[in-house]
Amino acid sequence: MCVHPTPCPDPSSEARDLAAVVSSHPEQGWSLLCNGVVLFDDDGELLPDGRAVPDHHEWRTGLVPA
Repeated sequence: MCVHPTPCPDPSSEARDLAAVVSSHPEQGWSLLCNGVVLFDDDGELLPDGRAVPDHHEWRTGLVPA
């Protein structure tokens, strides 16, 4: 499924979101990666086995202008 020169990261690894995008749907807010992970625009992920991974943002108060 992958055509990039480096090995595709395993969906269970911490580097899973570095896999190549094989299908992008920006109007819906998600992309399918070559390792089967669905990556959402908010950085949340859906793994091939159905498990959900919450976003990895560290939200801090006071950094967003009012």
